[in-house]
Amino acid sequence: MTEQEAVAHDLEDDDELDGNLNYKPPPQKSLQEIQELDKDDESLAKYKKSLLGEVPVVTDPSAPNVTVTRLTLVCAAAPGPITMDLTGDLTNLKKETFALKEGVEYRVKIHFKVNKEIVSGLKYVQHTYRAGVKVAKATFMVGSYGPRPEDYEFLTPIEEAPKGMLARGTYHNKSFFTDDDNHNHLTWEWNLSIRKEWNE
Repeated sequence: MTEQEAVAHDLEDDDELDGNLNYKPPPQKSLQEIQELDKDDESLAKYKKSLLGEVPVVTDPSAPNVTVTRLTLVCAAAPGPITMDLTGDLTNLKKETFALKEGVEYRVKIHFKVNKEIVSGLKYVQHTYRAGVKVAKATFMVGSYGPRPEDYEFLTPIEEAPKGMLARGTYHNKSFFTDDDNHNHLTWEWNLSIRKEWNE
């Protein structure tokens, strides 16, 4: 809910994700091209094997390269899990409101899969609005990942929910899961209510 320190990057106050950065990522190589490079270098082959695994992951060719499956607000004080399924109809999330008690510590956990090719520079970006006005923006660097059958998990640093009478209320969030190549893997919107008590 607040601007992140250390891991968040200050970006211009607009809805463009990374249009103002001058970083130019290297050309994309397929997993097969990477495995074929420097086959005779034994130490490099071992290193690539440790990163990429024994064999390429067999996937559905029509599946997207990155699939974001769910987001969880991890809070030890919560009476139950606060999880949103991101594999179904995302318009339903706009109708739901997830709740946090004011002042509690929480983290955002994102589950995602990489299905076919290595993806570099994954980022989780969140814009937060209250009464239609943007009140916060945070960007978290998730990292680079290769394909595998299991989900990856990314956990943000600990945040504290806002507290006080003026902070209570409903916040609208717009979340993006993107990468260095400006591929927007998923965009979704959801509501978060900051309450005086959990069962309010």
